[in-house]
Amino acid sequence: MQDSPKGSLIAGVDEAGRGPLAGPVIAAAVILDPRHPIEGLADSKKLSEKQREKLFYLIRERALAWSVARATVQEIDTINILQASLLAMQRAVGRLKIQPQLVLVDGNRCPLLPYEAKAIIQGDDLEPVISAASIVAKVLRDRLMVWLDKKYPQYGLAQHKGYPTAQHVKALQCHGPSRIHRRSFAPVAECLLGK
Repeated sequence: MQDSPKGSLIAGVDEAGRGPLAGPVIAAAVILDPRHPIEGLADSKKLSEKQREKLFYLIRERALAWSVARATVQEIDTINILQASLLAMQRAVGRLKIQPQLVLVDGNRCPLLPYEAKAIIQGDDLEPVISAASIVAKVLRDRLMVWLDKKYPQYGLAQHKGYPTAQHVKALQCHGPSRIHRRSFAPVAECLLGK
């Protein structure tokens, strides 16, 4: 765990949705309360959906502050997925109701922030505060994709959450891209060229 001055407020930041072909990238920022620890925090990808939902409830209940933000499909296509992820993270930190003294970011790049920030590779596995952000971002993005599945049922978004599964790519080839597909991503761009 990251060393920090006693009593300092540390925000963890992570995103969900860098790899999918559809939907926004969503980032979360969380400041945990050391007086109310949460057992079982881990990288959201290593948890079951049921575990994530339970932990999401506990994070909302016990964290000192949490927030989410997104970068849209249009922003992803305009500035690329890395820059869009950093932008979503920057927005999430900016929405926190408490100002952190240190921000720990999952990955090897930090968004532009007015606070001290450290990038930690595999931080969602190593730092509970980043794990918490990872869980919040993943749960909310998955819920959004299930909702979008009702608007675009032909793609099976509720099952694969927009990731490039064989089922999703086949649906793309059959129906063409929707408004929520990332045109800068190769499988989507190939479908547009084939039309």
